[in-house]
Amino acid sequence: MDISILAAEEPLPVLPLPGELIVGIIAFAILLFVLNKYAVPRFEALYQERTDAIEGGLKRAQEAQEQADRIKAEYEEQLAGLRAEAARIRDDARAEGQQIKAELRAQAEEEAARIKQRGEEQIAAARESAERALRAEIGGLSVQLAARLLGSELSDTAARRSTVDSFLAELDGMAPRETASETSGAS
Repeated sequence: MDISILAAEEPLPVLPLPGELIVGIIAFAILLFVLNKYAVPRFEALYQERTDAIEGGLKRAQEAQEQADRIKAEYEEQLAGLRAEAARIRDDARAEGQQIKAELRAQAEEEAARIKQRGEEQIAAARESAERALRAEIGGLSVQLAARLLGSELSDTAARRSTVDSFLAELDGMAPRETASETSGAS
């Protein structure tokens, strides 16, 4: 059998019938009309809402980022101010420490000078006391010596005192000459 004969007699299953093709086109047109009338505006509104929500979210995120940047800048500015304040406090503390150290040193030097002055005064007082004691001792010994040499006791207190004073004055006069001759001889 010939294939071309068979093909002419039977309709091809791939090609639709003309009535079905017309009904399909009309149904597609109705479907397209209904979709354009009801579904597409809804999709457009949902798309617009979604776009607005995304843009609003981006805008809010950008505003939040700007606010975070402002807060960060303020924080960094405050931190720099606090660092400067801390440096100033450290410098003040160092300066105050140096001042306290200088004051304590001055007080210590004043106290040392007072102690030295008191020591010198005590030495001078002890020296004067020792001189008086030695003068009295020397005076007594010189009176005894004079009494032995003269063979009589000096009973007059005024005369005794006068003799002792003149003897001590003579000794005082001799002491600087001896010291001067000792120093010139040592040179």
